[in-house]
Amino acid sequence: MLTIFLSGFVFFPGFYFTLKHIFKTRFKKWKDADVALISERMVSSIHAIMASTSGVLIVASCSDIMTDRHRLATDFVLFGAPYMAYDIYAMYQVHYLSEQDKGHEAYKGHSLHTVTKFLHKDFLLVLHHIALITIFMPVTLFLRRGLGDFFIGCFLTTELSTPFVSIGKVLIQLGLQDSTLHKINGLMVLLTFFLCRILLFPFMYWVYGHNYNIPFHQVAFHLPLHCNIGNLCILAPQVYWFSLLCRKARRLYLRQHKKRNSDTPKTK
Repeated sequence: MLTIFLSGFVFFPGFYFTLKHIFKTRFKKWKDADVALISERMVSSIHAIMASTSGVLIVASCSDIMTDRHRLATDFVLFGAPYMAYDIYAMYQVHYLSEQDKGHEAYKGHSLHTVTKFLHKDFLLVLHHIALITIFMPVTLFLRRGLGDFFIGCFLTTELSTPFVSIGKVLIQLGLQDSTLHKINGLMVLLTFFLCRILLFPFMYWVYGHNYNIPFHQVAFHLPLHCNIGNLCILAPQVYWFSLLCRKARRLYLRQHKKRNSDTPKTK
């Protein structure tokens, strides 16, 4: 277990700093904030691909949703846990360098003020990462008594939307926010986020009910209260983030529609 954990501890920060070095060397016109953001997004994408692939393998291998086991259900959680701690640092670095590029006086050095501003800006995301380390990891490794690998796999598939979110941020950073690629990627973000982070929860309840011959609308009453509360706590921020994505997509559509109308020659 320790070897797998240490592997993740070395892999994710190591990959991040390697990418930063490569981008800084090859693309000398890029600002430090651009280098940090694209490196952080690429590492996030790699982690997400590994997590969602592991999740699909686990789900596909479990016939009995409660008792069937797959080693990835514990091994990947161990390997991926250091990523959550690393990513908080990487997000802070991106925030710090971005604000520094804007010329803000407070960002001439790291301070309690710069950390507080970062936490205020990305509070929910940081809280999400901390919860995964302090709650999801202990439950997965020690408290579930070897039951429910299927559901651990389901939760890992939530990362499927992350590469598309990362691609979107990189395209914006490269000035390609009006490209066709960005529009297609935006649709993929909405689709994968809705399927893997919203519909996932009714799907898990439906599978549980199907396996134990319980009507879907009664499943919640057959589960321990802490399971329902835990699922609700995970689902709530997903719904909030999805609403933000929908608002952003709407703003982008209206902006481009307005631009097309302004570019259309007026006829007398």
